[in-house]
Amino acid sequence: MATIDDVAKAAGVSASTVSYVLSGKRPISAPTRARVERAIEKLGYRPHAGARALASARTNVIALMAPLRVGVNVPVIMQFVTGVVTRARDFDHDVLLLTQDDVSGLDRVTGGSMVDALVMMDIEADDPRVPVVAAAKQPTVLIGLPEDPEGLSCVDLDFEAAGRLAVRHLAAAGHTDVALIGSPPEVLLRHTSYADRLMRGLRGQAKASDVTVKVEACDASPAGASEAVDTLLATAPDTTGIIVHNEAALPHVLSRLADRGIVVGADMSVVAVCPTDVALSQRIAMTSIDLPAEDIGRVAVDMVMARLDGEQPSETRLLAPVLTERESSAPGPAADDD
Repeated sequence: MATIDDVAKAAGVSASTVSYVLSGKRPISAPTRARVERAIEKLGYRPHAGARALASARTNVIALMAPLRVGVNVPVIMQFVTGVVTRARDFDHDVLLLTQDDVSGLDRVTGGSMVDALVMMDIEADDPRVPVVAAAKQPTVLIGLPEDPEGLSCVDLDFEAAGRLAVRHLAAAGHTDVALIGSPPEVLLRHTSYADRLMRGLRGQAKASDVTVKVEACDASPAGASEAVDTLLATAPDTTGIIVHNEAALPHVLSRLADRGIVVGADMSVVAVCPTDVALSQRIAMTSIDLPAEDIGRVAVDMVMARLDGEQPSETRLLAPVLTERESSAPGPAADDD
């Protein structure tokens, strides 16, 4: 394995010059820097992480807190993780994945010099982790939006706008009785930010569009999805449009509707809020509002690196929702009356 002395010898410079090229602590002429960089590439030299941290006062590590709680959809979480990891690589940073949600673990990470910055997921409206990262020396970006985001940097899909968009789509198609088959009860009880915001947008737009809306929490299991569908049809039998915001439950919801003799795309219009690959992998191509998880992960890294490298102020970026109409859309009764 090549050493810093090997690089120095190959480039015809001192070891300290190689160190300064790596750390950027002193200006080095362009020709000398180019010789050192060529030698590094030719020899495949990789500085020891500890030595690099001492030289640059950085660890080149970002912590990603993605708690694996009850009710979370792990495949979708991993899409966010993929976005964070691949974008961090562009900045020559590794990612330390934290899957616990306890504040003590967060204290250990922020209290030392383990990481340069943090990205934190699955934000609740009143999240006990937020005061910890707000007081930390490391810059932090939240994927999600707490009730009070003042002084914080946040990025997410605009779920409130997504709720409004889904209802507007159904109302424009002539549906006057719609429903949400939503997140698992545990997610709603935690007041997870995305679930609360989608519900707020949905109810606000339903009122504005003079649409009746029924909400059913839904466990992600086949039995839970069947119960949600059965309860919905028993308590709101006039429902002709369903919004599903529960990726794991979506195929089971579609199966139960089929078992009940309800043809999606004809008898019932269904709009899914989910990543595009999930929408396209169902028994029928779903009209969907895309959850661009990888894009959000990449933006989170861009934001945290901007704060790490300069005086970037706190900001909130909410990605505008986009609805793509596919086979699961159907006209509602009001459309037939026109």
